[in-house]
Order: sequence, then structure tokens, then C-alpha cells
Amino acid sequence: MTHRPGPREQSAIGALLGKLRVRTRIRVGISGWRYSGWRGKFYPTELPQKRELEYASRQVNSIEINGSFYSLQRPGNYQAWFEATPEDFLFSVKASRFLTHMRRLKDADTALANFLASGLLCLREKLGPILWQLPPNFTYDPARLESFFRALPRTTTAAAALARHHDSKVAGRAWTKAECECRLRHALEVRHPSFANRDFIRLLREQDIALVVADTAGKWPFFEDATSDFVYVRLHGDTELYVSGYTPSALQSWASKIRAWAAGRTPAGSKLVAPRPSRRVEGRDVFIYFDNDAKVHAPFDAMSLARLLKVDSSNAAARSS
Repeated sequence: MTHRPGPREQSAIGALLGKLRVRTRIRVGISGWRYSGWRGKFYPTELPQKRELEYASRQVNSIEINGSFYSLQRPGNYQAWFEATPEDFLFSVKASRFLTHMRRLKDADTALANFLASGLLCLREKLGPILWQLPPNFTYDPARLESFFRALPRTTTAAAALARHHDSKVAGRAWTKAECECRLRHALEVRHPSFANRDFIRLLREQDIALVVADTAGKWPFFEDATSDFVYVRLHGDTELYVSGYTPSALQSWASKIRAWAAGRTPAGSKLVAPRPSRRVEGRDVFIYFDNDAKVHAPFDAMSLARLLKVDSSNAAARSS
């Protein structure tokens, strides 16, 4: 891969930007928002479909964009999503499966440029972490992972520069301008048991990549090591993948974990692969997304958890004390 500034160098810029934050922030939301089965249950029946994001973004303070996983979106889409949501709203973006499942993170320069040029930067200050989800048959490969991590941009300015290397796939519809100088964060979700080793956790910490805490009803590995200054949680279903909701006691348990992470601590009883990190006195930002959408549990579970965590219903992000 072409040489670019490493994550430490880029993160130094991000750290300066991060000093503007006095307290950690908790974001509780949903993975995606356009589901036909949600109409009449979460969305009012009379609500026009084009206003679903506007409605959802007044119920939660963050949403994970997942259409970007299946195909490259367009700048106009991202701009519309920016305009439909409140000022303090934040999006996470699920990265293209072409990079994670087809390219499998190899020879990814052009594909990464195309993904970044597809419009992410139109989200401006509402652009949160980028989620990289690996397929279940992707085994731990430290050399491939480190090479890919080093290629990732850590600021919007670096992302814009990389996006300019796009190819004809997005020609005529590429967006390669950074409207703000903002930090970019990255989170990795793994699904193969070979990742349950200390070297992997060490690599994530060295490269400043957050390990996704993924609750998959026991289908895939589960571990809770904090590897960055933020924690990214995906709740796919308490007892049945994508289908089951979370009971009040389960939500209370997650709320306790989230409060600990936000305070910079390791939650009691955490399932860890590596030794627990020292307490982070500055705290950690926490992003939580419910992906148990099949029976319309996701939005209601998100709102219930937000109430437990005292996330302001007016859409101001919760702040840890």
C-alpha cells in the first residue's frame, strides 16, 4: 500500500480535536431505520416514508447507517440525512462489504478511496465512527489487519485526500471535500474464534481501533476488551439473533456496563481476552446500537436503555459525571 501517515501521527491531530470535549458522551441508537415492518408500530401509519429518518432521529441520538454496507451510497443521500437530523445528532457508518467480505481487506487502496468518496464527508460534524464488520470465516491475520489499519484515515482532511484517489466507479458523483476538520474513529467487529487472543487486542490498542462488543445471542465470539478511547456496542438480540428483545433486567445489566465504560472503568465481570486496561480518567465515549430489528424491538429497546442512562429525550447526548 502507498505510504500514508500512521495512526499514531493522525491520532495526534484527533487528540487535539478531542480536547474540545470536556466529558464523555453516550450515544444510544438503532442500526438502520428503514424497515417496512416498523410502520404502524414504531412509525405512525400516516408518516410519509421520506420522513422516517426525521422521526427516528428525534427518538434516539444516533443511528448506524447500514445501507452503505450493501452498496456505495451517493453524496446526495448523505447530505439529505445530514439535513434531516438534529444539530447534535451523530451517525456511525457501516463500511462496504466489498472491502471486508470480497476484498477481505487486501489490495484495498482504490476500494477504500471509492467508499470514502461516496459521500461520507457530507455528514460533516455528524460523522461518527466507521464500523468494519468481518465475515465469520475471516480468521485472525495480524499482518493483513495492521496493513489495513495503517491505511485508514484518522481525520476528515486525511479522508478527503484519500478519497481523491477514487476510480471511475464513482466518477461524476464523488465527494472529496472535508467541510470540517474532525477526528475519524474506526471500530472492528469480528466473528471468528481465532480473534480471541491477546496479540489481537494489543494490535487494536496500538492502532487505536475499537473492538466491537457484539452481543449475538451466543452465535459468535463475545468479548469486552476496551481498545480505544471509545467503546462500540452492537446488540443483535438477547436470546435469539436479530429477533429477540431485551428484558428490563438485561437492559439494566447493559446500562451498568455502559456507565462503567463511560467512566473509564472496566465493568465488573467483563469477559476479557487480555489484561484489563488501567482506568481511563478522561472516561470513554460509548456508542450502542440495537440491531434486533426483525420484530420491531430495536427502537423500543434503544429508547428504554436511553431512559435508564438518562440520555436526554430532546436529543442532547448523555454526559457521564
